[in-house]
Amino acid sequence: MDRPKLLRSILEDTLKSLGVKTTMKGYSLWGDWKEIVGDSIASNAQPSVIRNRILFIDVSHPTWIQQLQFLKPTLLEKINRFLKEPFIHDIRFRLGKISPPTSPSLKSSPWQEEKIDGGTMNQIETLLRKIEDEEMRKTLEDVLIKGAKLEQYRKKLK
Repeated sequence: MDRPKLLRSILEDTLKSLGVKTTMKGYSLWGDWKEIVGDSIASNAQPSVIRNRILFIDVSHPTWIQQLQFLKPTLLEKINRFLKEPFIHDIRFRLGKISPPTSPSLKSSPWQEEKIDGGTMNQIETLLRKIEDEEMRKTLEDVLIKGAKLEQYRKKLK
C-alpha cells in the first residue's frame, strides 16, 4: 500500500496544475502599479484584468489612451521586468473608471494591525518549510498570516 501524500504536496501540485502561481504572479502588478509605472500614469491608468496574457488597462481619458499607446513598448518592458519573466504579451487600453488612490491610513483594516504570537508563526513556518518554490511559499505565508490575524481579531470581538 502506498503512503498517503502530504497535504502540502497535494496543495503545491494542485496550485501548479491550475496555473494559480502564474495567475497570482500576474496579479501582483496591482499592488505595485504605482512603483512600476510612476505617479502620473498610475493616477490616470489602472490595470483591470489579465486575459490570455493580455493586460487590460482602464484609462481616465482618451488623450491618455493615445499617450499610453506611444509608451506601450516601454510599459510592457517595465511590467515584465517587474514580473521577472515575459508573462504579459500585450497591453490593451480602454476608457474606464479610475479609482482614487487610497491613503495609507485608509488602506489597512483594524484586523491587519493584529500581532501574531510566536507559536502561531512557528506553526506557519513549519507548514511552509518544505515548499521549495520561494514565491509560492511567500504567497502562502502571506495568506496564512492574514488568516491568523483575522481569526485573532474576530476572537477579540466576541
